[in-house]
Amino acid sequence: MILKQVISEVIEHQSGVLESKSLGIQRYDLETIKLYDSFVLVISGVRRCGKSTLLKQVIKSKFKHSLFLNFEDPRLSGFELSDFAKIDELVNDQPPEVMAFDEIQNVPDWEKYIRTKQDEGQQVIVTGSNASLLSKEFGTRLTGRYISRELFPFSFPEYLQFTEKEANAESLNGYLDDGGFPEYLKTRDEEVLFHLMDDIIYRDVAVRYGLRQHQTLRQLAIYLISNSGKYYSQNNLKNLFGIGSVRSVSDYVSWLEDSYLIFSMPKFSFSLKKQIYNPKKVYCVDTALAGVNSLSMSKDYGRKLENLIYLHLRKARQTIYYYSEKNECDFIVVQKGQPIEAIQVCYQLTTDNLKRELKGLEEAMAELNLENGLIITHNQEDVFEVNGKVVKAIPAWKYLDKQTIDANT
Repeated sequence: MILKQVISEVIEHQSGVLESKSLGIQRYDLETIKLYDSFVLVISGVRRCGKSTLLKQVIKSKFKHSLFLNFEDPRLSGFELSDFAKIDELVNDQPPEVMAFDEIQNVPDWEKYIRTKQDEGQQVIVTGSNASLLSKEFGTRLTGRYISRELFPFSFPEYLQFTEKEANAESLNGYLDDGGFPEYLKTRDEEVLFHLMDDIIYRDVAVRYGLRQHQTLRQLAIYLISNSGKYYSQNNLKNLFGIGSVRSVSDYVSWLEDSYLIFSMPKFSFSLKKQIYNPKKVYCVDTALAGVNSLSMSKDYGRKLENLIYLHLRKARQTIYYYSEKNECDFIVVQKGQPIEAIQVCYQLTTDNLKRELKGLEEAMAELNLENGLIITHNQEDVFEVNGKVVKAIPAWKYLDKQTIDANT
């Protein structure tokens, strides 16, 4: 329970900060966000990726009178559902065009209040750092009445704009090392990424789900981000970390995914059963976060590049699988249940690895009836013909250009 005076002071203080603080570069997501009176806008994403900044950019660009409240403010610790009534009292004389609540998952039963405001016709935007909690609560209270958007750390074009660099092979390597977390790019202090990792593991997972085995959870998380681009199975993880059951492993991995720290990619198969029971590949939300917290990823540019391409496809809301039969192909992009693109990632093509890379694409393209394939490289461009099918090689810094992002969204 919070005093109304305290809530008023926090709102006034945060409003002043909102007006005076520079909002940095405009996020590309701002251009595509649509607001509707009958729908709540939900912005979710990993901690510290810029959700608050995007929320403020939406408010300042689209509304003249707003209410903004960030629930990570320590003065709001202990905020309860009943305290929302005090907010209504404070804005009663001049109702805002939009009510924007940042990190709202910190308030128990928050979705009941949001549903009430929606029924009143109030425009509402909320953000949160846990996909599961947001989707679960909205699924219960606001079925079909909310629009969900995911936000990630800076994309390559946003990184270029922030660092004032040109798109080329050198800046791509910088992006692979630096990642896209705004605070780290400002400070270049690795402690930022160490603390971020701790906050995700403990605040977004351990505390939220009441886990006592903090050390086991941390070891599992470090192991997974250290093996970005590699296969894992829940049974192997159970044995490796001495976790009591596969169900517990499944929960741990699922919670780390819900926090946006990691993503799992299944094997492509038209059989759902095979997708479920085959090993998955894991990727981290940011290459710098993985590199700083894992020595094995610090200088492995091949795996960093593969991780980066996965994130690019994931940001574009693509459905992605890996292909593995006699040979392997890194990514199969699927739309409406049908494969539309086969992509191989190879940092540098050589006479030693070209045949292997092409064979993986060739097998995938033949089985999935695809006429074209793509190899994404560090800085090589080429065209190959494989049994009447065309395979193009393109530098990643060109592939990740803004025009490519726009075409995929």
